[in-house]
Amino acid sequence: MSSEEQKLIEEIFPGLQSTGYDITSPATKEYNCIAWAAEDTEAWWWPNKDCFWPSEVPQEENIDVFIKVYEALGYSLCDSNSYEEGVEKVAIYVDSEGIPTHAARQLSNGRWTSKLGKSEDIEHNTLDGLVSTEYGTVAVIMKRLKKK
Repeated sequence: MSSEEQKLIEEIFPGLQSTGYDITSPATKEYNCIAWAAEDTEAWWWPNKDCFWPSEVPQEENIDVFIKVYEALGYSLCDSNSYEEGVEKVAIYVDSEGIPTHAARQLSNGRWTSKLGKSEDIEHNTLDGLVSTEYGTVAVIMKRLKKK
């Protein structure tokens, strides 16, 4: 990772410096964090007419709607971000007003992966590394059995 990329990421997400992360792909505008957490690298997901959004879910920016998006993918609410063998997890972040801002997906190695807007994908050791004024805090954790 270049020191410029690293510096910019750490300015926005200072918690990553102490919790650890790696850049895992180059920047792209093809998809965002909501899509990345849903394992889609072909579309930008957001509840507005210019982006992809599942047709069965209302186009509203609130946590209940974002929960419905991941429920449509087989996830259900859970109370732990700890790694569980055979389980996939996603975390949804919200800002101070409760508006969703970001989603991260847990990997089979226990780390988390995030797409940083139009920037890079990263692997990070904890969800706390992205808690910031940009993304807010983790509001919910969801899980589903891993696909076979």
